[in-house]
Amino acid sequence: MKKGGKELGILIILVVLVGASFFVNHNVLSLANLQNTSRLIGIYGVMSIGMAFVIITGGIDLSIGSVLAFMGVIFSMILANEKIPPIIAVVATIAGACLLGWGHGALVTRVRMQPFVVTLCGLLLYRGLARFVSHDHTAGFADSKPTAWIRNLAVGDSFGIIPNPVVIMVVLGIAAYILLHKSVYGRYLFASGYNEESSRYAGIDSKKIITTAYVICGFTAGLATILFAYYSNSISPSSHGSFYELYAIAAAVLGGCSLRGGEGSIIGVALGITLLIVLRNLINILGIASELEFAVMGTVIFIGVLLDTTFRSKGSRTT
Repeated sequence: MKKGGKELGILIILVVLVGASFFVNHNVLSLANLQNTSRLIGIYGVMSIGMAFVIITGGIDLSIGSVLAFMGVIFSMILANEKIPPIIAVVATIAGACLLGWGHGALVTRVRMQPFVVTLCGLLLYRGLARFVSHDHTAGFADSKPTAWIRNLAVGDSFGIIPNPVVIMVVLGIAAYILLHKSVYGRYLFASGYNEESSRYAGIDSKKIITTAYVICGFTAGLATILFAYYSNSISPSSHGSFYELYAIAAAVLGGCSLRGGEGSIIGVALGITLLIVLRNLINILGIASELEFAVMGTVIFIGVLLDTTFRSKGSRTT
């Protein structure tokens, strides 16, 4: 299946799903529901874009949820200190997440550890650090004039109707699209993901390219940390961000990113996360058991991997 075909298929499923649900419950297209759903699409979409870069390399990042918890705790602690300008909290949170991403990339490319193992260990390590640093206490975000601009950026609306996370996702998506599909770096990234050894023989510094992908994933995780922190208005170290990485992985896979590496589309990822959040929203609105949410996630990932394996095997037989 061609990349454009996958994107069109997701769009058709999305339209049919929303249209059918509208006849069951008209609240699906109410302004309040559309704003809340799009806000979540924007927040989850931000971290999904970064995940796409890692998956294109043939890797994966299982630690994003724990990164959100750990960096969220750090973010709240810095903000709580009135002597430190709030901008420092923002910069430190994003920079810290980028540093964690660089560490993942270095272990994968330099030490040659498996991405699954590296980020699984990160999942456990950062969750434990979040609980230790905060003494396992929930951190809240009080309203204050110095931090009002951060809250407005994270949960406010542009033009009085468009949630800011959607605007951030669109801007980030455009930048990611140009970087991934219109630059030399993007071509090198796809080449490194498709066949790292061949790309090295072609003169590509694949280690640097792949490490950069993990740093980009860290950057989007840091940005998502701030958005999620104000959306939930609190950070519970033991549960904040749990399983959030599944949304990012499912969105990337559903949007056309192959877990084997070398394939991916930013537009596909955006459509993928939109479909997932819409499904989650419909589960709530239509009164379906909320316990099925992760069953849906698992099914989506399974179908995405199955289709990728099927079409790849067909392609290899025809060449």
